[in-house]
Amino acid sequence: MDTRKSRRKIISTSAYENCHYWLDIGNNADSGQFVLGQPENFKNRKLPSRLLTVAELYPEIVDPKLDRKDKLPPCSAVEALDRQEPFVNQALAYQALAMVARRFRYGRVSYHGGFISLANGRMSPIELRRGNWTRLSGISMTMAHVTHSWEYLQH
Repeated sequence: MDTRKSRRKIISTSAYENCHYWLDIGNNADSGQFVLGQPENFKNRKLPSRLLTVAELYPEIVDPKLDRKDKLPPCSAVEALDRQEPFVNQALAYQALAMVARRFRYGRVSYHGGFISLANGRMSPIELRRGNWTRLSGISMTMAHVTHSWEYLQH
């Protein structure tokens, strides 16, 4: 997804209300994230081990007021070649596809997303820690997890 506004729009659609999974992939010039979640909708709300969506983990990702005025390069545009590291989209897509394949092949995953940095070649998974999510408030967990993940990627 390129913008917070587009993510917000997805949440307001009937497709979101009827889907089993939402795979969100977003990137900057040389890094990005992928998150597999199960929206808290009619189909998923009673699941005991529902995967939280990117919007639940990181509420700021669906706040259109935070969209940058200086647009990041579009994922498939030719001009992105000059402003974006080669293969950032492919790296995110391959990691996301591998995770989804494991989910459907084995019926479970040990993580449901991750952060990737091509600048230093690191991937930090978003681990399944349901107990932590229920003990901490959403914003506290969000900021703590984002800080930890980005600190790991920067070293």
